[in-house]
Amino acid sequence: MAKKTDNNLYTLFFAIVMVIVVGSLLAFLASTLKPRIVENQRFEKQQNILYAMGIHNNEGDNDVQFIATDKVGEVFDSYISNQYYIQGGEMIEDDEAYLIDLAREEALTRNPEYKKRLPLFIGEKDGEKFYIVPVLGKGLWDAIWGFVAIGEDLVVKGVYFDHKAETPGLGANIKERFFMDKFSGEHIFDDEGDFAGITVAKGNNDPANNRKQDNKVDAIAGSTITGDGVTAMLRNYLRTYLPYIQSINQ
Repeated sequence: MAKKTDNNLYTLFFAIVMVIVVGSLLAFLASTLKPRIVENQRFEKQQNILYAMGIHNNEGDNDVQFIATDKVGEVFDSYISNQYYIQGGEMIEDDEAYLIDLAREEALTRNPEYKKRLPLFIGEKDGEKFYIVPVLGKGLWDAIWGFVAIGEDLVVKGVYFDHKAETPGLGANIKERFFMDKFSGEHIFDDEGDFAGITVAKGNNDPANNRKQDNKVDAIAGSTITGDGVTAMLRNYLRTYLPYIQSINQ
């Protein structure tokens, strides 16, 4: 005689009970951990913005060390003097503009009536003013993003890049020091004074990155599509932000 546990009805009932139990447990964990997740996201954005300004805990040549999470809020407030978001051509001051999700804003523009919000941060370091803008683009496999710090001379002072799913050892290297450091001091205008952005270029033949006025940095070998994504990302967002940065800078 078959055991009760061999019955198909028993198997179905057991599966349903397990789905309910596991689902309830996951829902409980998600609601319990949500405040911590949100807090960590706040810290991460603050760390990334500060990193673009050159405020970090780097020691060695290859380090990418952020301000510690238990200190980053205080450090962020001491360096970031103003936060804005641009919407519909207007600049609106908002002390929590750094929490705006750029990817979500882009998604909302599928509604033609929605005007996306673009965060803009003003910071001060060593007596110099910085304009920090978020950027978002598409790499080889998925999203890439970052922050760019621009000085009063409209020259790039620093960047921070990250990615969702670029190839390890290739496109994923956009978040490594050897690549990000190349952007410091790069000009975004050409010799005629026209906006040119910064091109991640194959065959640039400037491995030491000595040419800062050529609007180019050397590409990462084997990462052409990711590099093109960085080029497009910088060009698209910096072009959008420049009129506002220039108006503040006057």
